[in-house]
Amino acid sequence: MTIEFSRRLAIVFGIVTPLVETLRRWHQLSDLSVWPFWLDDFLLGGLLLYGAWRVGKDARVGRPFLAAGWGFTCGMAYGSFFTQLNHLHEPDPAPIPSIWVAVIKGIGLALAVAALVATLRPGADDRATR
Repeated sequence: MTIEFSRRLAIVFGIVTPLVETLRRWHQLSDLSVWPFWLDDFLLGGLLLYGAWRVGKDARVGRPFLAAGWGFTCGMAYGSFFTQLNHLHEPDPAPIPSIWVAVIKGIGLALAVAALVATLRPGADDRATR
């Protein structure tokens, strides 16, 4: 895996994660106790998109920004995945079974770890990707 893989995946995660989480919790948005947990997905998306943009300009200079975005994402995904596993017997805000939410979160966590490793691994792609 390369920095370009990580960059492209960051664009996908940076757009899809806030959108999916907003849709998942749409009916809960009027509950102020959910807001802090809802807004972190936008921070995650912003960090990944900013890192992807910086890597697109110059991979060597942008790498730390993308690594920070993926590090934040890995931390968020780790907590989210294992919390979901701990609450499989409870209904999820999403209109799908909790087990499927856990599977999706597990795949997301695995992809985030792979992207972080690809970002931290120096290589010939340290030149500008565009």
